[in-house]
Amino acid sequence: MTAQQQQLRAAIAAMSGTVDRLTEQSRVRYRNPYEALSWPESVDPDQDWFFSPELTSLHGTDHALPVTETAARRLAFHEAANFFSLNIHGEKSLMAGLATRMYRGDLVEVSDYLHHFLDEENKHSVYFGGFCRRYAKLYRSRHVPFTDGTDRSVADVLFFAKALLFEEHADRYNVLQAGDERLHELARFINRAHHADETRHLVFNRAIVQALWDTYAPGWDEATLDDVRARINQFFVTTWREYYNPDVYADAGFDDPWQVAEDAWGDPAQRAHRRSISTKCLRFFLSIGILEREPADAF
Repeated sequence: MTAQQQQLRAAIAAMSGTVDRLTEQSRVRYRNPYEALSWPESVDPDQDWFFSPELTSLHGTDHALPVTETAARRLAFHEAANFFSLNIHGEKSLMAGLATRMYRGDLVEVSDYLHHFLDEENKHSVYFGGFCRRYAKLYRSRHVPFTDGTDRSVADVLFFAKALLFEEHADRYNVLQAGDERLHELARFINRAHHADETRHLVFNRAIVQALWDTYAPGWDEATLDDVRARINQFFVTTWREYYNPDVYADAGFDDPWQVAEDAWGDPAQRAHRRSISTKCLRFFLSIGILEREPADAF
């Protein structure tokens, strides 16, 4: 066993108390997604809110006004479907990556929790997919995956860093909407159920990202460090870009949905919104040295 392998093993072992606690919480709090929710026969996007209006991608922009409350609710409904679609696409990629790492020798001590992690992501997809299939549609993803390279240490850091970034953003939306009493109870339930599991995932992701970074980064040359940071910066941009979906704006009745997307992306109000949602994740990446500065293109 190399010195680096020994260091990673020690770092993973140091997580054991946290991982054991998370595993036990997953067992105790397990809910069958097919029994936890009774789906309404139909919903009415013209009458009910399904996404908090302040969280929509046009909030604070010129495209938000003037608009009737019915039109605002309908836009919010499409934004909810897009948000749930983004989670489906993201969790599909996440589940694939977890499955390939399930029984690897250097990660075997966290394999029990990886089982719960994967199972819970699949459960979330039942909720998100159930909403899109019954009442709306699954919006396509325009995200173009980029390879993490052939170096396993780089691939691992990038995989778990991306998972943390993706889930931090989604969880912030979940928390805000689960507590929004204006929303239809179905939307509140899905956000609440997702957050209940994400709190554990985020604790695990932060711990394993730090363990992997502390183990591998000191041995990387400057070119590798620069590449890893550039990829994470780009992932901030591509993740946020998908919240400004021209297909959503087309469904909401805008004549030039691509221009709406560009206008909203560059609007100061939306730049401030993105920075606010990303604050906790950015703070973590900056504090342990994964990033040296904010990804300017995202904000």
